[in-house]
Amino acid sequence: MGKYKDILKETHKGTSGVRSQIPGVYDGFGDLYRAAYADGELSSKTKELIAVAIAVHDGCDGCIASHVRSAIRKGASSQEMAEAIGVAIQMGGGPASIYAAHAWEAFQEFSEAPA
Repeated sequence: MGKYKDILKETHKGTSGVRSQIPGVYDGFGDLYRAAYADGELSSKTKELIAVAIAVHDGCDGCIASHVRSAIRKGASSQEMAEAIGVAIQMGGGPASIYAAHAWEAFQEFSEAPA
């Protein structure tokens, strides 16, 4: 499949048990996601690129996979992705530079496959 596709698959599989126990929490989180990423003064694509930068800064591979895929689906170019990753490196220093490579790898993986 691919490393980041596998990460997404495992994340969804891993949360299914707890999701069934607290569906209201996950439904609420879904509502929050839709509200936060809705087009406004910032486009949904821009918001996904911000999320990628935060995911790189925080070192969250599941978040990287999810938001890189969403950014691509919303039309993010390789240059836009690279610049968002660059901001994350500036804000996060050395640790972010390691996860920057993860985000770029995810971008390459999701860009090669149909959405």
